[in-house]
Amino acid sequence: MPFISRRLRAALLVTASAALVAATLPSPRPLGIGDPLFPNLGNPGYDVLAYDIGLTYHGDNKKPLDAVTRIDARTTEQLDRINLDFARGTVREVEVNGLRADFAVEDEDLVIQPLGRLPAGVPLRITVRHTSVPDDDKGAGGWVRTADGLAMANQADAGHRVFPSNDHPSDKAYFTFRVTAPDGLTSVANGLPAGTVRHGDDTTWTYRTEHPMATELAQVTIGRSTVLHRTGPHGLPVRDVVPSADRERLEPWLRRTPAHLEWMERQVGRYPFETYGLLVADTETGFELETQTLSLFERSLFTGTAYPEWYVESVMVHELAHQWFGDSVSPQTWSDLWLNEGHATWYEARYAEEHADRPLEDRMRAAYTRSDGWRAAGGPPARPYPPAPGQKISLFRPVVYDGSALILYALRQEIGKDAFDRLERSWVQKHRDSNATTEDFVRLASRTAGRDLAPFLDGWLYGEKTPPMPGHPDWRSDEPVAQR
Repeated sequence: MPFISRRLRAALLVTASAALVAATLPSPRPLGIGDPLFPNLGNPGYDVLAYDIGLTYHGDNKKPLDAVTRIDARTTEQLDRINLDFARGTVREVEVNGLRADFAVEDEDLVIQPLGRLPAGVPLRITVRHTSVPDDDKGAGGWVRTADGLAMANQADAGHRVFPSNDHPSDKAYFTFRVTAPDGLTSVANGLPAGTVRHGDDTTWTYRTEHPMATELAQVTIGRSTVLHRTGPHGLPVRDVVPSADRERLEPWLRRTPAHLEWMERQVGRYPFETYGLLVADTETGFELETQTLSLFERSLFTGTAYPEWYVESVMVHELAHQWFGDSVSPQTWSDLWLNEGHATWYEARYAEEHADRPLEDRMRAAYTRSDGWRAAGGPPARPYPPAPGQKISLFRPVVYDGSALILYALRQEIGKDAFDRLERSWVQKHRDSNATTEDFVRLASRTAGRDLAPFLDGWLYGEKTPPMPGHPDWRSDEPVAQR
């Protein structure tokens, strides 16, 4: 028998073991963590700690970007395979802990076969070389084409249409973005800049987040943009990204952000992140979006005449409020979405009351009138019906906006303004940089009020009919009941 070195013998044993495991494993299949609204989203068996995403844009927003996504994670259970959420792009190569790995794409999962079984509790470095594809599937999310480039709109389940990930808000992680684009274009991403490098006719911009982030809140924009800088409360760097041709036209809106930040801090405490600003994109999405530290807005919201000034400003506050409610404190499941949108709507309405003479009580009474119809059409606020097939954006219904702000109004009526304000501040402090559930909110509300509020809140959160409003026994929900 010829001599075989100890190192070669170990390698042959690992290869043979991997081959045996592969032969006995079932076919690759998509997995999920069982979210009530998106059961195939997210993946079990590991916790992502950080993403490092490299994107190379070739100057045409209809063509794929070249990309390298590196994921640092830790296994939480023994794994024979690693599932990542990924759709749209072409996977060229995968490595696990520095070794090439086989892979298969099944539905919207990238299923990776590491070289040998991975025990629980070990570091995991996954490198995926792939393309990232802008497409014409409007409403599906992911890359959004702008007049001069691209931006991202990943909510609720479209982060994996841009990069491989554990695409569920319950697995937040730190992000680094390295974006390469031709001269004449500017790229900005979440977090703070960490340097630029020129090489030939291209420039690479690097950005890093200082706080963990859900994949649905990732933002990268590439275009003929100008970055404007100003200072917010406590020296907070405020940066806005706008089409260069519109910088003067947009300035009257942009300069309001420091005052908005000050107002929100008076309500709930210090801003939770390292920077803030507006990304104004020349595109039509039909929505604005609270991407972390850099909220996405349609250009037409500011340049058009469809909405009064007070309304536009209240929308700016809505997206800012999300930085506390939804971004810093993220939902544990998508059924907890009411905590995001109900709070952002609440502060939007409160700001309009204080600054535009739009009484909160009038808005809440109007919402109460429609509430039973909203619940019939979309489900109770904390147990919403799944979105319609192929219409994921339909999850964002009136019942999770004004219908959920109505819960906060009822709670304030029940426990009083002082206790409610303490609850709001405690909520964002206790769960900062983490995830929280509806049950967590009920527990903290009860502790703050000094009594069990579960019986009171149960009907507001889960009931098919809207409960009576404390202090307003004459309010009625008169909207005709819509069928699901």
